[in-house]
This record gives sequence, C-alpha cells and structure tokens, in this order.
Amino acid sequence: MSSLRLLVLFGSQTGTAEDVAERLGREARRRRLGCRVLALDAYPVVNLINEPLVIFVCATAGQGDPPDNMKSFWRFIFRKKLPLTALCQMDFAVLGLGDSSYTKFNFVAKKLHRRLLQLGGRALLPVCLGDDQHELGPDAAIDPWLQDLWEEVLRLHPGPPSLDAIPPGVPLPPKFTLKFLQGSPCTAEPCMPMKDPQGTPSELLPFLAPMLSNQRVTAPSHFQDVRLIEFDISGSGISFAAGDVVLIWPENTASHVQQFCQVLGLDPDQCFTLQPQEPDTSCPKRLPQPCSMWHLVSRYLDIASVPRRSFFELLASLSPHTVEREKLLEFTSAQGQEALHDYCSRPRRTILEVLCDFPHTSRAVPPDYLLDLIPPIRPRAFSIASSLLVLVAVVQYQTRLREPRRGLCSCWLASLDPGQGPIRVPLWVRPGGLTFPEAPDRPVVMVGPGTGVAPFRAAIQERVAQGRTENVLFFGCRQQDKDFYWEAEWRELERQGCLVLVTAFSREQEQKVYVQHRLKELGALVWELLDCRGGHFYLAGNAKSMPADVTEALMSIFQEHGGLSSTEAASYLAKLQHTLRFQTETWA
Repeated sequence: MSSLRLLVLFGSQTGTAEDVAERLGREARRRRLGCRVLALDAYPVVNLINEPLVIFVCATAGQGDPPDNMKSFWRFIFRKKLPLTALCQMDFAVLGLGDSSYTKFNFVAKKLHRRLLQLGGRALLPVCLGDDQHELGPDAAIDPWLQDLWEEVLRLHPGPPSLDAIPPGVPLPPKFTLKFLQGSPCTAEPCMPMKDPQGTPSELLPFLAPMLSNQRVTAPSHFQDVRLIEFDISGSGISFAAGDVVLIWPENTASHVQQFCQVLGLDPDQCFTLQPQEPDTSCPKRLPQPCSMWHLVSRYLDIASVPRRSFFELLASLSPHTVEREKLLEFTSAQGQEALHDYCSRPRRTILEVLCDFPHTSRAVPPDYLLDLIPPIRPRAFSIASSLLVLVAVVQYQTRLREPRRGLCSCWLASLDPGQGPIRVPLWVRPGGLTFPEAPDRPVVMVGPGTGVAPFRAAIQERVAQGRTENVLFFGCRQQDKDFYWEAEWRELERQGCLVLVTAFSREQEQKVYVQHRLKELGALVWELLDCRGGHFYLAGNAKSMPADVTEALMSIFQEHGGLSSTEAASYLAKLQHTLRFQTETWA
C-alpha cells in the first residue's frame, strides 16, 4: 500500500451514500491506497486538521437537511469561530446524492463544498451532483467524476512505482471471513431486544412492536392494495409529532431464502462467526455472533434489491465460467452500461434473479464474499398517519420479467396477519421532513394525493385537538369508491368546521382531473391564505411528476391572483421555501 491514507466520510439517510462511500474504499484499495470509510458522526471531527486527503459523500434529506448520521459534524463545521485556515493542509472532494424533483437538490453537498473552501481546504474537483431522477441513476454523474478524481489523486500522490493497481478482474480480499462452526447447527436465533433500556428505540435497538391490525383500505377490485397497519407502542418510550416517520426492518421471504441457499450451495442451518480482515473494520452490529446462514440471508442480505454495477464487477472477478464471466464483464464496462440498464435497472431484476441467471458463477461464490457482494437490507420509512398507524401502498407491478416485481417491505408487511397469532415488527421513529407552524392562527394548505395524505391525517388530528381549525386539504385519487382514504373522517371534520376538503377523482370523468387543477380553481383562496394570512403550504406524495405540476400551479396562482410577473412569482416561491412555509416530502 501507498503511505497516503485516504479518508472517506459519508452522511447517509437511506444507505445509498454509504454504498457509494464503500465503492470509493474498494477503488482506493485497487489503486494501493490505504483507505478508511466512516460515517461523519463516527469520526472525531477535530482530527480533520491533520487529514491530507478527504472525500465527503453526503445525501440531502427533507428540506435540504443533513442526514441523521452527520448532524453533529454539520453543527461543528459551521461554527463561526473556526479559523479560516483550519483546513489549509487538506485536499478534498465532495460527492453529493440527491433528487432533482426536490427544490433543494443536493443542497448539503453544495453547502459543504463552499464551507470547506472557506476553511482553507483545496478542492480537487467541482462538487459531484448525483441525481436519483436520471435514467441511469446517480451513477450517470458519479462514474465520470470518479475517473477524474482518481487521476487527480494519483497525480498529486503517486504510489510507489513498484506497486501496480490491482486489475478489475482480480477480486480484492474479502472484508470478513466466515468461520463455520462444526457440530450441531444453530438451534435458536438470538432475539432482538425489545428496546434500549437506556433510551428510546433506534436503528440498532428497535422496538419489537405488536401488530394490532392489518387492514386493506382500497376496494377489492382496485388495482392497488393499500394497507392501514396499526402497532402497539405502549411501554416503548417512542414519542412523535405530526410529520415524523416510522422506520421498519423488513425480512426476505422464506421461499427466496431457500432459493438463494440452493443456488449458492449453502446450508441454511450452518452456524458461523464473522471475523474482520481489515484493521479498521468491525462486524455489523445487527448480526449476532454466532449467526446462522438462514439469519444472515433472511434478515441481513438484501437479495431482493436491484444490484449496482459493483455487484457485477465482483461477481465477474469470482466467476470460473468463461461465457458467464464475459457477459458479466460486459455489464461492468463503459460500453455495456445501456445493456446493463436494459437487463437490470429497467425491468428491476433482483440480485437473486441475477444469481439464478448465472448459476455456474453463483455456485462458485465463496461464502466469505457474501457481505462484500450483497448490500444489507435497509430500513423502510413510512409516514405516520396517527397513533402508530401507517399507510402502506403494497408495491407490486409487472415488467417484462415473468415474475411480478414486489416491494420487499410492503409485501412483507401485507403478508402478516395478526389474526393468526402474535406478530412483532422491529421499528423506531425519526423526525420527518415536514414541520408544522406553532402559531395557532396560521392556516395550512396540504396537498396529499394517494398515500401522500398519510402525514396530513396526523397533522390535522393534532391541529384539531389544539383548536386549530384553518386546515385545507387537497386530496386526489382515482375513484371515490375505490381509493378515497378516510373519507368518513374527512367528511365529519368538514361538518364540524375544522377542515376544508377539496377532492380530485382523476378517473371519474372523461378529462382527468388532478390536485393541481383543483388548486388553480381555488387559486384566490390559496393566495389569500398564503399571502394575506401567512399560511403554510405542504406537499407529499409520489416524486415522479406531481411535485412539478403542483409547483407550476402555484406559480400560476401567484401571477394570476397576486399580480406577480414570472420572475417575481419565482422569487416569492423561493422565499416561501427559505422560510419553511413551503415544504415537500416526496418519494419514488
């Protein structure tokens, strides 16, 4: 290894930034560079003044907020008393991950880049802006940026001439070895603790919440299965406010676990212990020691996820089969990215399905490489509708693949029936991206088509209980008798004078009507509430085209009813966003 010690620090909310940081670590090791990969809040930030080369990988959450695991770092790095020469010895680069459907696209990465320059750091490259909305995903921006990064790093810090880079076809040593235990298999899996006795439930120590009910709330004839699921959190220490989200650890189905073990030739009952192979690596805290192969595959490895290019790179390097290896290498090349997109991303082919398509290679994968090859299952976030009710749209759709695509967590939750016996689901709560006004006289306008209405149910219930009755809800769905969630509740609140309800049933007339059309129809009311009454505007739901359509409708209202020019309307909208009077929470 070169004497240079590269540091990769990541801030990740859903795990994507952590995956990219781990990729950076692998690419550094291929170039014989020593590399540490750490979450930003796990790193003693005062040591930054001694680091010669740091790569920051950070996502943007909510309304331009830093992820939870970099908030302490964020507060420190923006202290006004830090000297402007504090990082003058540091070369750095910032890689951002965001979603261009959000107004504050990659806000955290951009702001961090500027702050590091202010503190004297030297930027190796302009900030990288990965975008989830791109057809090829964030890799469309990341791949060329990383190529430029390594050229610049090796120009400034060339390694010893005697050390060549490790070629792509040669696998790096695994991070862990699995030491299989001889004798009887694991007889019982360790149970996850109910909660941390010292604090509230968290990612590492979730609360095993009893499921009280699992009710389908769409009509049986409706194309989509949407569930309202209720949990009992008494005694958990969990508290939350309107706009917060619940996070849930899902599991792989038993049939998928069996198929995976069969394809790779693994004994699901075999017990093992994990042993790290690198000095800066520790065992995953979510895995018990010892652990069974069944536990590893069912609760930790995300075999139902769509694989990234790094999966194919490692799989190709482990393949002893000439034909399969050539195809895998094609998928890893720059020229093969369209073919990879057609094979994998477009039809949403899963890791398990890819392994089944390459049986000779899969059979040869050493168990030591399982944790390098397959990412961990990430928790899924759901808006809290009230109490601890969550509204879950079961993800199932058809692509050109014979087997329907199914969301791991939503389908797992839908399959659970508390009527058949006690069921406990590991969960915890974190603040969401929506915060509601404390001033009692501020009206709120909420736009929540489909399951986007869930956080607004909690907000409306909370506001009505506090005597705040100026609530306007724009709700949209396909048909009133198929997927109109909580209709009776909304009508009763209307009758009490606590809610103005505006509906858009898109399929009940020849011309489709959406929430943005209803907004324009009531433009005078929206303008009065926002401009004259200091109201707040909220938007939640699918990120595809709805947020842009609603924003366009707002711009039209500002011009028509406020008399603003297009430039003035854009400035007015930006001011609402800056003062958190316009907030969004959208998802893919």
